[in-house]
Amino acid sequence: MELGLVELLRAAWIAGTLPILIASLPCSSLGSFHGLVLGFARRGKIMQSSSHHKFTVPQRFFSHFYVVAVAWTTLLLLGTSIYAYRMTAIVSEPFFYADLGSYLAGRSNVFSFHRPQLMSLEDGHRVWLSVFLLLLMELQVLRRLFETVYVFNYSTSARMHICGYLTGLFFYTAVPLTLCCTFAPEALKFGTNEVFQLIVKGTSSMQDIKFHWQYFINPFWKLGWCQWIGAVIFLWGWIHQHLCHAILGSLREHAGKVDEYVIPRGDWFEIVSSPHYLAEIVIYSGMVFASGGADLTIWLLFGFVVSNLVFAAAETHRWYLQKFDNYPSNRVAIIPFLC
Repeated sequence: MELGLVELLRAAWIAGTLPILIASLPCSSLGSFHGLVLGFARRGKIMQSSSHHKFTVPQRFFSHFYVVAVAWTTLLLLGTSIYAYRMTAIVSEPFFYADLGSYLAGRSNVFSFHRPQLMSLEDGHRVWLSVFLLLLMELQVLRRLFETVYVFNYSTSARMHICGYLTGLFFYTAVPLTLCCTFAPEALKFGTNEVFQLIVKGTSSMQDIKFHWQYFINPFWKLGWCQWIGAVIFLWGWIHQHLCHAILGSLREHAGKVDEYVIPRGDWFEIVSSPHYLAEIVIYSGMVFASGGADLTIWLLFGFVVSNLVFAAAETHRWYLQKFDNYPSNRVAIIPFLC
């Protein structure tokens, strides 16, 4: 059986989630496995508490994740948008008749914008939904790139495991693909054909391509309440993650020594130890909601995000408790009032 992109992505998310879930089981016989997985996940202050610095890279390499993510997400967003724009019939009747009148009257020698509907209405809705999800992802990775460059001030001693680095590169390559995996192969084939036509026939092959912003924006107004509620949830997490990152970035500026740490305070730090991780979960839950909740691949992505961040937050919480005798007792690791 030939595996398609959707099946490969699902297998990858399951393969990434299962070791974390197994390592999280409260079983003494899995202690060594837990330590192995934790070793791969350690970075920054948690890594510095360990004496094992082999196979590590500077934590400032986090910027690589977001450079790759911005470039890849932008490419997929443009490709999927053009594919959706060209393959769905979204022309309004008044404009069609205006073009037809101009064409028949001889005022235009090109009558091309009225395109045949090349996919069903259901598929048309789904492909524009993929564009909407990619737009949300673009907002996320652009902000993360900005924060990595201008907000965080990584210590020169801060490191992360090479496996964590490679996992990050995979994650930010696979997430945008997951959000448009149903149409990504067709969009790629369509884009390749367009480029081939341009090379073979030159710019004359593009004479029938006209772009009108209203026909790009109109499909988004036809999205359902799920998509807009999901976008609100996404933005709620997006804003709070930025606030929490700003708090973390300011701690380095006020630290007296390079490796001195203080208890972060403000915003969601008052209730959990890793509010930036909590905000990340909120962000991806917004994407799941916006997707309509019917895509198993996106659910598997969400499962990986939650398991990975809860696992990392638990270790961060333990570190805070060991580091500070006066650490606030009301704070939990990541999920308010739970863990």
